[in-house]
Amino acid sequence: MKIYADGKEYQIEPGLRLLDLARQAQTGSPVMAAKVDGHLKELGEKIHRDCSVQFLTLQDMDGFRIYIRTLVYVFIRSVHRVLGKSAEVRIKHSLSGNLYAEISQSCSDEKKLWSLTEEETGRIQAAMEELIRENKPVVKKSYALDDALEYFEREGMEDKQRLFTYRSASGVNLYQLEDELDYFYGFMLPETGCLLPEQSLICYGEGLILRTPSRKPPHELRPFKPMEKLFSIFQQSKEWSQILGVEDVGALNDCIADGKIRELIQTSEALHAKRLAEIASEIARRPAVKLVLIAGPSSSGKTTFAQRLMIQLRAEGLTPHLISMDNYFVDRADTPLDEEGNPNYECLGALDIAQFNQDMQTLMEGGAVEIPTFNFKKGVREYNGRTLQMRERDVLIVEGIHCLNEEVSRLVPREKKYKIYISALTLINIDDHNRIPTTDGRLLRRMIRDNTHRGASAAHTIAMWPSVRRGEEENIFPYQEEADTMFNSAHIYELAILKQYAEPLLFRIKPEEPEYAEARRLIKFLDYFLSVSSEAVPDTSLLREFIGGGVFEQ
Repeated sequence: MKIYADGKEYQIEPGLRLLDLARQAQTGSPVMAAKVDGHLKELGEKIHRDCSVQFLTLQDMDGFRIYIRTLVYVFIRSVHRVLGKSAEVRIKHSLSGNLYAEISQSCSDEKKLWSLTEEETGRIQAAMEELIRENKPVVKKSYALDDALEYFEREGMEDKQRLFTYRSASGVNLYQLEDELDYFYGFMLPETGCLLPEQSLICYGEGLILRTPSRKPPHELRPFKPMEKLFSIFQQSKEWSQILGVEDVGALNDCIADGKIRELIQTSEALHAKRLAEIASEIARRPAVKLVLIAGPSSSGKTTFAQRLMIQLRAEGLTPHLISMDNYFVDRADTPLDEEGNPNYECLGALDIAQFNQDMQTLMEGGAVEIPTFNFKKGVREYNGRTLQMRERDVLIVEGIHCLNEEVSRLVPREKKYKIYISALTLINIDDHNRIPTTDGRLLRRMIRDNTHRGASAAHTIAMWPSVRRGEEENIFPYQEEADTMFNSAHIYELAILKQYAEPLLFRIKPEEPEYAEARRLIKFLDYFLSVSSEAVPDTSLLREFIGGGVFEQ
């Protein structure tokens, strides 16, 4: 048989595993998966015909996801090796580029978090490294849906039992590692030895940090930098999930099926309104504050948040004025270029920081300033006579991706500023072992908004998303902890709403398009959710910024 792998021709015997072909090819960077004639495949699959093969490494997002999924499985298996099967693992969220997990145990009729000692943590880490050295097989097994549900019930996996109650597929793929049988959303590595030999666990909060590798060579474990403010907002989100009684997708689907979704939407919106009121009250209690700076990654809901905050500030007796940093873009002809020679609209140099600082300083000192407007059609900044001058109870609301960077407002004394970080931090997971990355929710938000308001296809949004994410990594995330407060703009119910808008867009992406694999992944992800009409979503909701029908639309 002839195989073309990464530009080279190989003669192989039928039935060769992709993993063994990857070892023959010796690509240098560890291979995590392969695309066979354009279709994503696990390394455990065998080749039975002539085909072209493209190897995916840790540098590829699909490869990285497969690595992390397998790493989580090895972690779970190691916890059970050390603490026993009664220890229940929950993979909660990412933190500082790593994963935060909690372990609980059943006591009578309730579950209590396991207070891990440093000695127990060290034993779990040692068990992970031993599993990797032993190079244990990770075997995919197919089960009928009813058999899988029976297994989940027998093993006390209530989260997975809830999840698969709503699946229409007749079969389920489970993975086995030693005597551990589990479900994972997506492909896995075929052997534990494919993971990096050295692992690291760190006690943090009420759980553990599972360190993950960098996507860039030499793929060393990421350093862990404590992020207390971000961690606290995740903990608040955990409390919100408990208040709402919905901690995973299966529980959300139960709520929908039981006809309780309208109540859930109203309660979720009330929690947002309460938090907004708290932030406005905090600003009002600081009379020195004259400049409120709002920053967050793409599709976090900055625009609607700013509008709603202005309403709350008026209720506190203040007079807010909204300014978008987009109006301080340099003329398009002066926009800096990125490494590939394309205009870089995400970098700090794309803004006239000197002019913005000068205007803010003048306003803070009581002077009058003509506020510019950026003409996106012409690509130039214009002045149309909008003049602003601060009075005693006035406060400026400025929204933009760089707002937490102190360089943006360096001429304004710190006591006059109040910084807010906003992001859509997912409130629920698929189940205890499969988390929902916050980036997936934001990608779906942006895909829907860009199609509705800009006529952009889902393929276009997916294609540009890696560039958007790089800009966030460089310009937003490093400054998160500079914020005075944080706001989680995600709603626990929103993916059930977004499903009806996103699926038609994703289904339009054809198999021959480069974005097809990512579209199929998102379609599979949305299949976990029952769909809900947007009728019950209030017109003031942050979600309306993306699905339309909001009172703040211009």
